Amino acid sequence: MTRKADISTPSYTLNCRMSQEAAALERLCQVVRIRGFRIARMAVESAGEHLDIALTLEGTRPIAMLQSQLEKLHTVAEVALEGSAAIRSRIA
Repeated sequence: MTRKADISTPSYTLNCRMSQEAAALERLCQVVRIRGFRIARMAVESAGEHLDIALTLEGTRPIAMLQSQLEKLHTVAEVALEGSAAIRSRIA
C-alpha cells in the first residue's frame, strides 16, 4: 500500500484587536470555524480593555472573506493579515 502525497493546506496569520467582552473570543472562533478555517495556533494577550490575538489558520477558502466577516463583529477593532500590504481596520 502506498501513501498519497499530502496536499498542502494554505496557512495564514491574522492579527486581531478586539474589546474584552464576555464571549468575544467564542464568537471569533465560531466565525473562523463557520467560514471553513481551522485554528492551528492562537495567542491571546490582554492589553488594557482590548485583547490582541494572533491566529494561525489553515484553510482553502479565500482569507479575504474571513477577514471581512471578522471585521463585522462589533467587538473587533482591527484585523490585519500578516505579510500583506493591505491592512484593514475599523474603529470600534
